[in-house]
Amino acid sequence: MSTDTPTPQTIAPAAQPARRSPHTGLALALALVALAVAGWQWHETRQQLDSQQQEVSRRLAEFDTGNKEERGAQKQLREQVEALHAKLGAVEDRFSEFQAQTEALKALNQEIARGREEATLLEVEQAVTLAGQQLQLAGNVPVAVLALQTADSRLARLDRPAYLPLRKALTKDLERLNALPFVDMPGISLRLEQLILGVDKLPLTAYGRPLDKADGAKPAIAASWWQAAAGEAWQELKGLIRIQRFDREDPALLAPGQGFLLRENLKLRLLNARLALFARDQWTYRNELKVAQEWLGKHFDTSDKAVLAAQATLRQMTASEINVELPNLNDTQAALRNLRQSKEKR
Repeated sequence: MSTDTPTPQTIAPAAQPARRSPHTGLALALALVALAVAGWQWHETRQQLDSQQQEVSRRLAEFDTGNKEERGAQKQLREQVEALHAKLGAVEDRFSEFQAQTEALKALNQEIARGREEATLLEVEQAVTLAGQQLQLAGNVPVAVLALQTADSRLARLDRPAYLPLRKALTKDLERLNALPFVDMPGISLRLEQLILGVDKLPLTAYGRPLDKADGAKPAIAASWWQAAAGEAWQELKGLIRIQRFDREDPALLAPGQGFLLRENLKLRLLNARLALFARDQWTYRNELKVAQEWLGKHFDTSDKAVLAAQATLRQMTASEINVELPNLNDTQAALRNLRQSKEKR
């Protein structure tokens, strides 16, 4: 049976002081060190967290500021975009108006060009018609050539391929007209007119020698009585003597007043020759000129210079060839009709 009284062995160990193990101190030191390290780490971590929190706060503030600036920039950008849209709309409206004006100007320009082209074509038609009339009615080749050249120059200003056939026809007709022998019909007509105007001044042989002209008479010279008497006797003697040639045919005698009819008939012969010239009637033209030459040699004083000049002029005009076969303008007129029909079909 056991009792609660301690034994000596049991009391002895309790009475002895407890000894610390070296491992226990090391563990305590390590624990302290670990605690210090943990505290230091906690402190460092706390500082880092604070700094990170401050950095995050700063960045959030910057982000907020940047966001506000960005929103302001976006708002300004939207305002600029809206302003640009408004300006673009105005520009589009102006551009539409400009396009409309351009189309209107283009249409007006085309209308003016068509009007100018139509006016030029009318001028060409008039020139071709004038050339045909001059050839058919008057036989005036220079005027016809000038009219065709004018028409070709008008077509050259247009410079359109559609007018090439007409220009080719004009060129062919101009070549044919330029190849014709030249007949100076206006010059011949003027010379005939001068002869007609000078008929009244030509002296006739039916009334003897031509009367002395007043401007050719010598002025009277004061003389003595015997000289005056001798002069009067000499004048009476000259009136009794007449010198006349018999180696040629006697001139035809004319009754008083028939000289006027002779001159008028000669004028009519020359007028008929002039009309035949315009009509290209070679036979009538030469026949009238030959009759006029015969009348000049038979009834007028051939010793007079004016009569000789008139005879020479008539001989020269008689030798002129006026009956030149003139070409027609059928090719040019046909090309002009074709061009007009093609324009009407458009």
